[in-house]
Amino acid sequence: QVQLVESGGGLVQAGGSLRLSCAASGRTFYPMGWFRQAPGKEREFVAAISWSGSSTYYADSVKGRFTISRDNAKNTVYLQMNSLKLEDTAVYYCAADASIAVLTARGGYWGQGTQVTVSS
Repeated sequence: QVQLVESGGGLVQAGGSLRLSCAASGRTFYPMGWFRQAPGKEREFVAAISWSGSSTYYADSVKGRFTISRDNAKNTVYLQMNSLKLEDTAVYYCAADASIAVLTARGGYWGQGTQVTVSS
């Protein structure tokens, strides 16, 4: 079992930055990642990171703007979001799974989500 708690969401102007955090407890040695769900849309993959942190994966829509990282000493994964756009507005969910392939395809264990709103 993995328990995930996100934090760091909020309201930001377009072009601004936010950093999301996801604290894990339980089985913490899993690949972890982020998904998001905008109103009226399906949940979509954003980024993932291997347990060691040596491998990262990004959706094309966020490449070059978002950076995923992790601090295993703190059992925490981060998503640094820069150059935010209106279309980045969504609820962001932290996810974890034993398989990076499963994680990037459909998630796994989920956090409760944190709202990110980008305004013009």
